[in-house]
Amino acid sequence: MRLTGSLSFRLGVALALVLAIGGVAVSLAAYAYGRSAAQQSYDRLLVGAASQIAGSLRLRDGEVIVDIPISAFELLSLAPRDRVVYAVFDNQGRRVTGYDTVALPEGDGGFFTDSFAGEPARYVHVRRQIAERSFLGAVDVVVGQTTEARQELAQQITRNALLAVALVGLVISGLAVLAVRSALRPLRRLERDFAARSVRDLTPVDVEVPQEIASLVAALNRFIGRIDRQVRVMRTLIADASHQLRTPIAALRAQAELAREATDAEEQLRLVAKIHDRSRNLSRLTDQLLNHAMIIHRADSVELAPVDLRAVASDAVAQFDQTLSGAEQVVRIDLPEAPTRCDGDALSLVEACKNLITNAVAYGKPPITVFVRDDGPALGLGVRDRGDGMAEEMWADAGSRFAKRSGVSSTSAGLGLSIVSAVAQAHGGRLTLRRPEAGGFEVFVELPNLPEAEA
Repeated sequence: MRLTGSLSFRLGVALALVLAIGGVAVSLAAYAYGRSAAQQSYDRLLVGAASQIAGSLRLRDGEVIVDIPISAFELLSLAPRDRVVYAVFDNQGRRVTGYDTVALPEGDGGFFTDSFAGEPARYVHVRRQIAERSFLGAVDVVVGQTTEARQELAQQITRNALLAVALVGLVISGLAVLAVRSALRPLRRLERDFAARSVRDLTPVDVEVPQEIASLVAALNRFIGRIDRQVRVMRTLIADASHQLRTPIAALRAQAELAREATDAEEQLRLVAKIHDRSRNLSRLTDQLLNHAMIIHRADSVELAPVDLRAVASDAVAQFDQTLSGAEQVVRIDLPEAPTRCDGDALSLVEACKNLITNAVAYGKPPITVFVRDDGPALGLGVRDRGDGMAEEMWADAGSRFAKRSGVSSTSAGLGLSIVSAVAQAHGGRLTLRRPEAGGFEVFVELPNLPEAEA
């Protein structure tokens, strides 16, 4: 198992990055808002002071008289550490009163930034139009103030905003921790489920999980299912071997002891012949047991590939044990001219066909014919003989292990049709038994036809 770090740590880092980026963005926004709010607040005071000065202007003999109202500077006194400057200009641009350092700006009025005594200052320019007999034109009022109070107000607004953001960030961080723990709780439930299981428990996982990991649990259940099938195959093989092989081996041992102790040559030869028959039968029993386990194992471990059933039938006949009594005289083959392809495992299909041939030779009547046919959506691979076959009431159990008519005897484990049925199921098909109208008995595997585009 390769560890790639903690999932909780990754989620925590991701959330921390999101919160950090959000915090920086909010801080910049708070700073911009603080500057804007402070600027607007003190600009209103400047406009108020300049307007009051402009409103107090009067004329005397055509000359502008300025009587600065105290209330104008009371507004600006809200920033006690800032210095206030002003100047009033007549219609000729001459300074009427005010500071010499204040120049008349161009334009009809508005805000502008300059300096005063080496400090940055904010100015407002207000123009009042006067139309009288003795005076015609505009009087300009310029009022300025240093910006220390503005900066302090902007910093205070920003600081308060950042404190609120920090407090909210702490709350969100706590909620994020709870959210991460809640999101990972299904994984902990899975861990507890597996930790509480016994080594023999291969049942599917039945734990409530969110949709995001449902596919993971489904894949895990499929994997557990495959392991369960493999374990069942192993247990079945052990049980079948214990059940089916104990008696033949005991009989073989007894006959060997009798042959060793026999003094008559003919009796000894007769016992040797029995030992030989028993050995062949035991070999077939072992082959059936191992083939059954192999077929079930390959159903989970071998990928299906396009297979021509004509080649399967030919290989099955070629590999069939021709030492069976009369087999070489009765096994025929009937194949179509066109390819008959399906998705399959050639080895498993050959073993299934060989078992069908064995059953037909043992219980049917010659001639035995191995056939392949194409019925359109389904393909057929099977064996036909001229016998009556098993009774119809036994067809439903024909594919079961150790079924009565599957061939349970001292020479067979009764797994022939069970192997065929397992192969059919692994290929998405089924085991079929029927009596054709022309007579005889057929046992075959129906398999899905491979589309022409894939063939």
